[in-house]
Amino acid sequence: MRISAWAALVVAAIGALAPGDASAQRKTPYYASISAGQARMRTGPGRNYPAIWLYRRADLPIRVVAVYNDRDQSWRKIEDPDGTQGWMQTNLLSERRTAIVTGAVTELRDSPDFSARVQWRAAPGVVGRISKCAQGWCYFDVKGRGGYVEQSHIWGTDPGEVLP
Repeated sequence: MRISAWAALVVAAIGALAPGDASAQRKTPYYASISAGQARMRTGPGRNYPAIWLYRRADLPIRVVAVYNDRDQSWRKIEDPDGTQGWMQTNLLSERRTAIVTGAVTELRDSPDFSARVQWRAAPGVVGRISKCAQGWCYFDVKGRGGYVEQSHIWGTDPGEVLP
């Protein structure tokens, strides 16, 4: 009897830590990223729906606009940086915050200030991890090379959004 109670507790704890559960509680829309090297976007929330796009870029930022939870699988309706919308399984997504440079070449500075020294430059389409967003600036890291970028030059945050 004690063993079955212990096993039930372990199973419940593992279920509580299952990936995607935390994101199921989040209010949409919110930003996330593609974690898989290859991920299919589908027309509906299920593998029986046709794939409309194959992404081959891990860390690409996406915006989750809707949530669908089936008893076997969880799906998210996402929007990519170009505005294309479709459904993707949660096991292909990560809560890691990333962004993509939009518009023209942008400067990454050593502090969040227009007069700060330029550390790097990033071309449109470059993807990096973001953090420390405040007052219109975000820290943007591309494989260990980072700096502060104007929030308006990247897609992956809402205007004025603050991140730790």
